[in-house]
Amino acid sequence: MKAVQKYEHIEVMQEKGIALVSLNRPEVRNALVPELMLELLDFFGKLKTSEEIKVVILTGKGSAFCAGGDIKGFKQTSAVEARKKMLQTQQIITSIFELEQPVIAAVNGAAAGAGLSLALACDLIVASEKAKFASSFTKVGLVPDLGAAYFLPKLVGAHSAKQIMFSGEPINAIQAKNFGIVNEIYNEEELLTEAYSWAEKLSHAAGVAVGLTKRLINSSHNMNFKEFLEQEALSQALAFQTEDLQEGVKAFFEKRPPIFTGK
Repeated sequence: MKAVQKYEHIEVMQEKGIALVSLNRPEVRNALVPELMLELLDFFGKLKTSEEIKVVILTGKGSAFCAGGDIKGFKQTSAVEARKKMLQTQQIITSIFELEQPVIAAVNGAAAGAGLSLALACDLIVASEKAKFASSFTKVGLVPDLGAAYFLPKLVGAHSAKQIMFSGEPINAIQAKNFGIVNEIYNEEELLTEAYSWAEKLSHAAGVAVGLTKRLINSSHNMNFKEFLEQEALSQALAFQTEDLQEGVKAFFEKRPPIFTGK
């Protein structure tokens, strides 16, 4: 992979339609300091109009995926100020959640607090055997933020989410997989190779169909069944207009793998 965009707090590598984004503050276990968050927001914002990047892998440099918020920056502040900061920070999660391209979290170590939220916002999670997941907010007197209390119950159910969030205790990779948080577990040395393998398969898929499917799944919790079916019909109508559909049908009858262009 080759380095592309220049950032100070994240590293972006790119190859064959796949972007590898690494949180690059290992000295503080990739804590979400404001500068790092601004760089993430800039990167994901640019992806909205990118036709080159098909899939994103998000990981952390060093021993942690992301240790959460920068505790040194925690201090008492007014309710107005706190709300303003939260609304700004939430834009990162929104940008990942609403992105057309799939995002794979490759959790190489601790994903704690806001780091857990960051992983949960991704579409797939692969983890190393050393990965730990902790909703550590209550341990410092805070409520879960960056969408954690939205994402987690949808993955594990309300009671299990409360178990994880009330206690704030970490769970290991095997427990996370049993809960349904993690898709697959790999050896530490194999994690990025395996994440890239997942990304490579997705990069060859019909991009428009994958993006529409992501949108359908992500919005399904906010609609009743009738509303969902209407959205499904609209999405399918859009898919029927794509060149990828024509290629998929042609490849099916010619008994060969399709070559999708994302158009």
